[in-house]
Amino acid sequence: MSRPRIIAFYLPQYYPTPINDKWYGEGFTEWTSVRKAKPLFRGHDQPRVPADLGYYDLRDASVREAQAELAREAGIEGFCYYHYWFSKDHQELTIPFDEVVRLKKPDFPFCLCWANQSWYSKFWSNAADCEPKLVAEQTYDGPEGIEKHFYALLEAFRDPRHIRVDGRTLFMIYRPKEYPGVRDFMAQWQMLAEKNGLPPFYFIGQGGQKTAAQDILDLGFDGVNIVHKFDVMKHPVLRQVKHFCKFFRVPFHLDYEKVMHDFFDPEAPEALSPKFYPALIPNWDHSPRSGWKGAVYTNSTPENFRKHAEKVIHACRGKDHEHNLIFLKSWNEWGEGNYMEPDVRYGKGYIRALRSILDGMEKN
Repeated sequence: MSRPRIIAFYLPQYYPTPINDKWYGEGFTEWTSVRKAKPLFRGHDQPRVPADLGYYDLRDASVREAQAELAREAGIEGFCYYHYWFSKDHQELTIPFDEVVRLKKPDFPFCLCWANQSWYSKFWSNAADCEPKLVAEQTYDGPEGIEKHFYALLEAFRDPRHIRVDGRTLFMIYRPKEYPGVRDFMAQWQMLAEKNGLPPFYFIGQGGQKTAAQDILDLGFDGVNIVHKFDVMKHPVLRQVKHFCKFFRVPFHLDYEKVMHDFFDPEAPEALSPKFYPALIPNWDHSPRSGWKGAVYTNSTPENFRKHAEKVIHACRGKDHEHNLIFLKSWNEWGEGNYMEPDVRYGKGYIRALRSILDGMEKN
């Protein structure tokens, strides 16, 4: 039985930056929206309040150490840091990961996911009636910029903590099908890796539907992380529910216990193929960012998460360890109500739920 390699997505948006100061006010961070969140329907669990780590600042190295210790406690192999490279002349939210590499701490594995997506104001405002405005545009560099991108991360790629698959350097692209030159990008980085004495890259793209997953492989990716968090909402009846919620100006909300079975299909390719990697989804509530236009999964308790995670982990147990990658979405996306970190309601409940499954595997 193969123990899964669980890698948790990590959001670095917890310290002030010039672009956020400009658009949302001085000192804005993800916590600003999280603190302001309010219940928008009966039984809506808001605001979410962090427990052990509090409203942390990611420029503090001791916070990053504490996060890694909690992740180890959960049985997580490493963090996949979101990486924001808008162009060779524009990067954002670089300090936390740069410090992880520079200080060589925490001693905890890592990789990167290039979040190649433009930023709009609606993502960071819970005033649901606001018109989205472009904050930072995702553009794509030519060969010179692609090379600069590689060398900006070279020290991280050389770091022994970097997560590898088959000895190759793992690098994920969030929206691969939106990058017209992604084949050229990957080819150039493979050449630069060889030139600099690095192992080849193991490129993973993120996708949703099974057809999209195959399309991503056809672009030349080595694997696909498949995230099904909203597939259930495509059902015709649920689309009517969504219109109903919109009419009454409340977030579209569904019971996690009833929809978690749609997060993962044990008969789908990701349960069997060494190239398809599923996602664990502990919870979801986008209302701190989007107000009543957000989507919410109610009843997303540690016990229900344990049932979901157990199903995924059990289905993938036949994969060899090297390719038994499972991505956890996410470690700390509090503005999406999508996190594993302790809160005042459940404490370490999600952490203990995941660990209990992994400990159970070792006993069997």
